[in-house]
Amino acid sequence: MHELAITQSILTIALAAAEAQHARRIRAIRLTIGPFSGVVPECVQMYLDVLAKGTIAEGAKIEAAALPLRVRCRACGQESEIDRRHIACPNCGGVELERLSGRECTVDSLEVDV
Repeated sequence: MHELAITQSILTIALAAAEAQHARRIRAIRLTIGPFSGVVPECVQMYLDVLAKGTIAEGAKIEAAALPLRVRCRACGQESEIDRRHIACPNCGGVELERLSGRECTVDSLEVDV
């Protein structure tokens, strides 16, 4: 259910950016989503379809790219990308990791008609 509030924020950001460029229509909203963000692109699309009715974003498609999970190992100091299924430092095997990225959900760009 948290996708409803997130989608409202995404729509607000997209509408403001599109209107600043005098766009007539938003065709696509491109997002970058981290594996620990808890955001499901399909749910965002479903809510966008409802929230965008009557706006220049009506009919817009969500295009989501996955952001890698980056960590720093507290044991050896190595920074790496890891997979959610293998949460250990690829350098030393340590499991005391500091998350550097992975919770983000950002609006990267829009495809619009001007």
